[in-house]
Amino acid sequence: MPPHSQHIQASLHYCAGSLDTSFVALGPLKVALLGVVQGISELLPISSTAHMRAVPAVLGWPDPGSAFSAAMQLAALAAVVTYFWSDIAAVTAGSIRAIGKRDWADREFKLAAGVVIATIPIGIAGLLLSKTLNQCNSPLRAPMVVGIACFVMALLMGWAELSAQHKRGTEKLTLLDALLIGLAQVGALVPGFSRSGSTFTASLGLGFKRADAARVSFLLGIPAIALAGGRELWLLHQAGLSAYGWEILGIGLAVSSISAYFAIWWLMRFLQNFSTWPLVLYRAAFGLVLMIGAGMHWIR
Repeated sequence: MPPHSQHIQASLHYCAGSLDTSFVALGPLKVALLGVVQGISELLPISSTAHMRAVPAVLGWPDPGSAFSAAMQLAALAAVVTYFWSDIAAVTAGSIRAIGKRDWADREFKLAAGVVIATIPIGIAGLLLSKTLNQCNSPLRAPMVVGIACFVMALLMGWAELSAQHKRGTEKLTLLDALLIGLAQVGALVPGFSRSGSTFTASLGLGFKRADAARVSFLLGIPAIALAGGRELWLLHQAGLSAYGWEILGIGLAVSSISAYFAIWWLMRFLQNFSTWPLVLYRAAFGLVLMIGAGMHWIR
């Protein structure tokens, strides 16, 4: 049997276990395409998981699996850290100074504490749902479920856009805000809701300006993205992913990180001048297409 075929057979064997590594069978070109899709949709509030589930289904490819989607979040992490490096450096340095002075009211320290608080809910929920999310043919990744989640999130984003006051800046973030945004972030565990969509919508609902809501969403999501991606890398290692599998994953990560950076750059400029209605309408239409496609058995 040719080496490439052996790698594909190995991936299918792993998929028979508790961790889905079907992405290996896709090969480098298909994974590179999915890397572009992941990078763009991960940081826009349109659900990367929905797109990573729908695009392969429409093209007749196997579902790359939840482990692949989570590991690919590390590309988004690299993009977020690069784009917001000045913010991250200021918060880190400011927090260290505040701890040294025991100044618990310091703005940077409060933001750092908020990041920790916002991570706790999704950390607990992620551990509880890990087996269900990572199993082959997970019921949470069924196209109908993803479509419904995507459409419901569009409705919530639309409500937030209509009711939001758009007055608060990032510096006004409180620990209660961080907790509420962290609870909203738990919704991201259901494919279709989206981490950025959930946290961005919650931030809008709390009265933040659009661009500041996006900044808060990205900054508070850094630990969650890092933990989810790092954990999936460890699980893939434990599953015995082959060298070829790591090569395929590396290609996806490289392509995704570049597209994710440009997605942030575009989104921050877009939100400074426009409302989120184009994104809301896109999410709603995308969710409806998924639901119709699943209901008519066009998407399996």
